[in-house]
Amino acid sequence: MIGWIRQYKWTYALYNYFQQSRLGHLNALYSRYGLDKRYYEPVSSADFDHLPDARKESIEPDIAGLKADALFSILNPATQESLLAYPEEGYAVLKGWLRPDEVGLANAEVQRLLDDQSLRFRYSNKKLMFAIHHSDFLRRIGEHPHLQAILNYLIDGEARLFQSINFVHEGSEQKTHSDSVHMTTYPLGGLLGVWIALEDMTPDNGPLHYYPGSHKLPYLLNDAYGNEGNRWKIGDQPYSAYEQMMEKKVKEWGLEKRIFEAQAGDVLIWHANLLHGGEPHRDKSQPRKSMVLHYFKEGYICYHEVTQRPALMK
Repeated sequence: MIGWIRQYKWTYALYNYFQQSRLGHLNALYSRYGLDKRYYEPVSSADFDHLPDARKESIEPDIAGLKADALFSILNPATQESLLAYPEEGYAVLKGWLRPDEVGLANAEVQRLLDDQSLRFRYSNKKLMFAIHHSDFLRRIGEHPHLQAILNYLIDGEARLFQSINFVHEGSEQKTHSDSVHMTTYPLGGLLGVWIALEDMTPDNGPLHYYPGSHKLPYLLNDAYGNEGNRWKIGDQPYSAYEQMMEKKVKEWGLEKRIFEAQAGDVLIWHANLLHGGEPHRDKSQPRKSMVLHYFKEGYICYHEVTQRPALMK
């Protein structure tokens, strides 16, 4: 019954109406971009298609600015090289970003939140959502001035920390996808993902995979797999239809998969449209501690394409 009701857009609009403190900023953004819509209404990529260059991305990473920043000179050579390749590759690796003691403290903090029941596992008993809202220490990792500066250069603006996901016992094992079908922006491309290894990754504990350069390919949104819905209802295609489409596209485009064999403390930053996912977690006796952070570009409209909900900002 609840699942059936959730197909109707009015249910989201009613809930959103009472979330003005977290959504009210959208009125000004909608007006700025020429969208005739109120903060509580459902929103999807179809609402922007009448606007110029609706399906084109305009963000150009400010690599020259990053290279000229004094911060760049203190980064290790492997990290420097990876950041310089970001525009072409769509990702960057920050080697040894967290010290071993910081990794230990982060894991202890996650365990504390579990012990005092501030956090509980969700989504197939794998994910701990929004730990940054319960821990100043974890939020400081995501908002560290050096990390923030790098992200600002890569997104050519102000990167705003929006969401965190922690994994402890299991990896996501999520099939190949682009974050932009889940956390979408207008204009396109205003999102960055950051994945932090909180222990060494092995071939058997579900490491990340990604496809270098795939961020330059077309954004595949609801209309790409018949999930647009209509005036009254959101799309009714199962998420598996999106996954099947992406599997076909990877083969069609001849993309090369790369596995992120991270060591504890390493960080992967990826572009909004980089195709990526989680490898199978073959050995469940090996934990897979990690933290995922997502950032939106300040001044961009943020929403969830699949469910057509505007993103709630804390």
